[in-house]
Amino acid sequence: MDEALFFDSLRQGLWVAVITSTPILAVALVAGLVVGLFQALTSIQEMTLTFVPKLMAIVIVFWLSMGFMTETLVGFFQNQIIPHIIGG
Repeated sequence: MDEALFFDSLRQGLWVAVITSTPILAVALVAGLVVGLFQALTSIQEMTLTFVPKLMAIVIVFWLSMGFMTETLVGFFQNQIIPHIIGG
């Protein structure tokens, strides 16, 4: 395997990682902003108030996007990694 092929596969793998992690990171950001705004408006400084809603939102989005993540990763491995392994 030459260097160009290696770096191209690495670049595509990093892009797949970005695509699969975007839904969870976006929901964590929005949930954190909403909870932070709520805490600033009400002056409630409870630590579990920031953790529990964000964790619940992340788990729900992970559960909903699990099929998309699996299809993306399986497609990447079947179309990119396995042909490189078989080809040499």
